[in-house]
Amino acid sequence: MSCNAAELLPLLGGTANATAAASYICDRFTTVTYAVDNTYLLFSAYLVFAMQLGFAMLCAGSVRAKNTMNIMLTNVLDAAAGSLSYYLFGFALAFGAPSNGFVGRHFFGLKHVPSSSESGTFDYSFFLYQWSFAIAAAGITSGSIAERTQFVAYLIYSTFLTGFVYPIVSHWFWSVDGWASPTRTDNLLFGSGVIDFAGSGVVHMVGGVAGLWGAFIEGPRIGRFDRSGRSVILRGHSASLVVLGTFLLWFGWYGFNPGSFLTILKPYGSPGGYYGQWSGVARTAVTTTLAGSTAALTTLFGKRLLVGHWNVIDVCNGLLGGFAAITAGCSVVEPWAAIICGFVASWVLTGLNKVAEKLKYDDPLEAAQLHAGCGSWGLLFTGLFASKHHVEEIYGVDRPYGLFMGGGGRLLAAQVIQILVISGWVTATMAPLFLILKKLKLLRISSEDETAGMDMTRHGGFAYIYHDEDDPSQKPSFMMRRVEPTSSTPSPNPYNINVGTNV
Repeated sequence: MSCNAAELLPLLGGTANATAAASYICDRFTTVTYAVDNTYLLFSAYLVFAMQLGFAMLCAGSVRAKNTMNIMLTNVLDAAAGSLSYYLFGFALAFGAPSNGFVGRHFFGLKHVPSSSESGTFDYSFFLYQWSFAIAAAGITSGSIAERTQFVAYLIYSTFLTGFVYPIVSHWFWSVDGWASPTRTDNLLFGSGVIDFAGSGVVHMVGGVAGLWGAFIEGPRIGRFDRSGRSVILRGHSASLVVLGTFLLWFGWYGFNPGSFLTILKPYGSPGGYYGQWSGVARTAVTTTLAGSTAALTTLFGKRLLVGHWNVIDVCNGLLGGFAAITAGCSVVEPWAAIICGFVASWVLTGLNKVAEKLKYDDPLEAAQLHAGCGSWGLLFTGLFASKHHVEEIYGVDRPYGLFMGGGGRLLAAQVIQILVISGWVTATMAPLFLILKKLKLLRISSEDETAGMDMTRHGGFAYIYHDEDDPSQKPSFMMRRVEPTSSTPSPNPYNINVGTNV
């Protein structure tokens, strides 16, 4: 939203004093606009950070009770270690403008922040918001390698991911200088740039592909597959925590997706109209809600058909898969298209879980399938269903839009390029890191520690008293049979109570 002193001057009489008054009013109005937009961005950052609590609860409920303290501690350290690495290096590599198309070169240690230039305005609120995204990517990876990873490996990979791997990707697609960014002023990729509005690729694919390699290199948990290769379900110990974490993530997603507008005081039509960026923010919240809800319901009934019962854990994962998918195109698609996105995302997740089971791949939270798989679908979905009207509102006129919406295939081609580039970059950086950690015997804990549980062997005690009745790795080779009464005679009434008599 802008204030033009030249347009205001005639309304004030056109005198010398009126010129000064017009400039004064516009200066104050601009300051108020910055204040409102930064407050909106800070509030969105707080919502995204609250997702860390959601991740922690989701992860804790999805693992066995003997590893609860371990997984919650890793979630805390994703945020803590990520804070320092993103402050020192990550933010500069991602958004240090002016820069080249591949890596940022300014703002190391937040030097010269706040600042404003032709490359944009950078304030502390922007740093905080981007940091909350960086630690979200690290949180995704921690779920994939849960229940068998050494604690030092978490510290190393989390720092490396948030300080180097993730920032480079976010520079490519989100910085004004990035080679595939849709906000470049010239030389756009396929005349379009990649539309990954809130990070189906930048956040979810990065975290998911990193987790894929970590879990693959470590191998499955003890007892996850029997000697004949059949899948054995190692159930998480608390469906209640899973549901709590899911709702917290749902709540935080309203900062994740709508907050990615970064500003809110921007009219789309004539000044003074009711329609503006605030409408886009609300529409984005609506598309996010519809995609997640559709994926949850599709998973509910799909699993009922496939396995014969209603499973709340699967429904929660389906819901999150729908959210991960819509994150790329949430601002540029119509609500009806979001329903299609969520429906397909559910089947993408279900199919990838079947493939993972066939390949004996073990991911306790289905994180790689959910975030990398559904995130990839979200990028393709955007290339198919992005609306011309909404693309022009946000990115400018004469831009390619969705193939199914009549916009040709250039946007879809850019989205495919993003999938390939992210997969290649994360593989080239994170797979060697996990291999080196494995070579140095810093990656996986011993089989004895894994069987006993990391809470007791690595963290000084259990989170709470528990008994893993469904944990095959804790069961002896033979089970004692429960002794049942052999007599069918009813038990005597020791208290001589006259049963059935009204007193």
